[in-house]
Amino acid sequence: MAFFKQVIFTTAVLAIVLSSPAIAHKAKSPAPPVHHVDLSNLLTAYSTFHTFLGYLQKTNVIQTFQKQANNTELGITMFVPKDSAFAALKNTTLAMLTKDQLRSLLLYHALPKFYDLHGLAMLGRRNPVATFAGSRYTLKLTEHYGNILVRSACSTAKIGSSIVATAPVGVYLVNKVLLPKQIFKSQPGQVKNSYPLLFS
Repeated sequence: MAFFKQVIFTTAVLAIVLSSPAIAHKAKSPAPPVHHVDLSNLLTAYSTFHTFLGYLQKTNVIQTFQKQANNTELGITMFVPKDSAFAALKNTTLAMLTKDQLRSLLLYHALPKFYDLHGLAMLGRRNPVATFAGSRYTLKLTEHYGNILVRSACSTAKIGSSIVATAPVGVYLVNKVLLPKQIFKSQPGQVKNSYPLLFS
């Protein structure tokens, strides 16, 4: 009889101990919320990207880029020209673009996937590379004496530094505006089928 009482007592104690918070399996805590990079705030923080950001906002391309930046599976890689790169263009180069042409030009400055600097250097083995503007709008990436060059048919830009290079967002400063052949002739500043660009 005493044996059975001991068994019952031991079983009860084990049940209490195993059900205690210290022993019971903890429920998985929810994953921390994903932090998204705000591209507008990022570019605003730098005084040298106002022209590019202004065009992105006027055409709503910034929203397209932001949606892609929030896509943590693919991400985005942006090549951002400095204000001085836009100032170096002829006055008529962008002024004579249609809205669709300007939008394509801006989309041409991004890849629909995240790449760090090493990834961009390796990407050169798969040239030409399709951009956010579409499969016809391609770039060529090459490494030259440690510098990564981004080439279009009408311009060659050098990546100067990385503003952000953490998945899923890569934002890189470039020293020239990338000009696609689908819009520009071989001589930058000459535009195909151009009409005045008007913003409401």
